[in-house]
Amino acid sequence: MKKGICYGCLPRDWSDEEKFRLAKRAGYDGIEINTLDDPAERERFVKLARETGLELPSVMHSALWQKPLSSPDEATRQAGMENLRVTIDTAKAVGGTTVLVVPAVVTETQPYRQVYELSLRSLREVAPYAEQQGIQMAIENVWNRFLLSPKEMGDFIQEVGSPNVGLYFDCGNILAYGYPQLWIRELGSMLMKVHVKDLDSQTRTFKHLLQGSVNWKEVRAALQEVGYDDYLTAELPLYPSYPDQMVIDTSRHIDRIIAGE
Repeated sequence: MKKGICYGCLPRDWSDEEKFRLAKRAGYDGIEINTLDDPAERERFVKLARETGLELPSVMHSALWQKPLSSPDEATRQAGMENLRVTIDTAKAVGGTTVLVVPAVVTETQPYRQVYELSLRSLREVAPYAEQQGIQMAIENVWNRFLLSPKEMGDFIQEVGSPNVGLYFDCGNILAYGYPQLWIRELGSMLMKVHVKDLDSQTRTFKHLLQGSVNWKEVRAALQEVGYDDYLTAELPLYPSYPDQMVIDTSRHIDRIIAGE
């Protein structure tokens, strides 16, 4: 398996060059970036990755929380789909394989069935474009009150009906309503990418790796069982002091998880 880190987890007041060099020095294989609208910015990130020997394997969308694919407002839904297409373009331009998709945002005023149907419609409309570009759309389990069991997630992905749509699994997020090793074993054939963070199940607060309730040995065993050999990408807050140390420590933590010892 490879080690990745989200761009937003690198020290905020550092230059992009310094961020990339830190990630390389800490032992990561790649950085998950955010949607880039400007082609020149995409070229600049490709150059940084090439110069530091890093990959840009995945792209996190920039607006699907604000412009959800499940919005009952058609203009908002269309804007969300356009953002997703731009994210696909970003991944294509930087040599990535996958875009992270938040499929819907459930609210107290919108019926769940409508959220489901609109999200499904949106992904079906964008899926042919993803296929054309050769980019995977990976649906992440997030705290959006949507797709709360592995059966529902699996059925939803199958209903989209595209080989380019699968699962972006977050090992920490899932502890709010499930167990990561069970989801991995049930949905292994749909697994495209993996986020790693930890969570204290008692307080429902996110933690740095190895400090929460995730059973990492079981997670690693489950990933091996389903044949997953792609990225484990860290999505974690920086330390208040010496933020670069979080980047370094997390790389070592992922090494330990992969080793399983």
